[in-house]
Amino acid sequence: MKLAVSSYSFHTLTERGIYKEEELIPLAKEMGFDAIEFAEIHPPKEKEKASYAEKLRKISEKNKLPIINYAVGADFIYGSDGDLQKEAAHLCREVDIAVLLGSGMMRHDVAYGYHKDEPGQKGFAQALPRLVEGCRIVTEYAAEKGVRTMSENHGFFCQESARVERLVTGVGHDNYGVLLDMGNFLCADESPVTAFGRLLPHCFHVHAKDFHVKSGNGLPPQDGFFCTRGGNYLRGAIIGHGEVPVFQCLKLLKDYGYDGYVTVEFEGIEDPKLGVAYGLHTLEYMLKLLG
Repeated sequence: MKLAVSSYSFHTLTERGIYKEEELIPLAKEMGFDAIEFAEIHPPKEKEKASYAEKLRKISEKNKLPIINYAVGADFIYGSDGDLQKEAAHLCREVDIAVLLGSGMMRHDVAYGYHKDEPGQKGFAQALPRLVEGCRIVTEYAAEKGVRTMSENHGFFCQESARVERLVTGVGHDNYGVLLDMGNFLCADESPVTAFGRLLPHCFHVHAKDFHVKSGNGLPPQDGFFCTRGGNYLRGAIIGHGEVPVFQCLKLLKDYGYDGYVTVEFEGIEDPKLGVAYGLHTLEYMLKLLG
């Protein structure tokens, strides 16, 4: 397994102007990563998205650090004013951006749930056929471009492994799989190792992430925590410092024969460069122990 880092890990630094997005590529190389992935890209006002993507690819080639994944948001329920075809077309244009970046993978969301005032009984079962249709349109287009598409256990509505499995098997396309995020299953109050065991056959890519966890049965923690779907509390942690069973997830991946990338996605309150560096060191140590 090789190690990559997500641009999202440094978003507080780019938002504060400490680093430009394009400078994250040589930074990741200097830190010792094998690759980088981008969670959206944010071209300067004077630059079009396509030309900016080409610029990022050239910088990655110069630094010999591949861009291995491109992550974008999507909502097949309400996105593009509720027009499924338009939302799928939007994502197909994002596939074109992935091609310009030189990325062979693109991760997209599928939905964030129905509005509370939506009439009738609305849940995942009602949404599934629509989500399947949207994902299939996008992956069929992406397959022609040489880009594999994925959805992540992300966004509460399609987060726990049973729902993700129903989605990916419903799409039923060899070009469509799952981005397994070690930490995100906790957002739906699910055991990460249970979820990994279920979804390994569909895994295209992996995010390593850690969380500090507090029970919802105690006093609500202040500052930096967010609430899970079941009312527990999470705060981003340096990999290996929290309660996500990172080593066990890595062992499951190794035993299954996964030999792709594992991407560090840091969401903690510590300095991002420190948090990412410590996370990289911990993953290297864990992978060495696994042999």
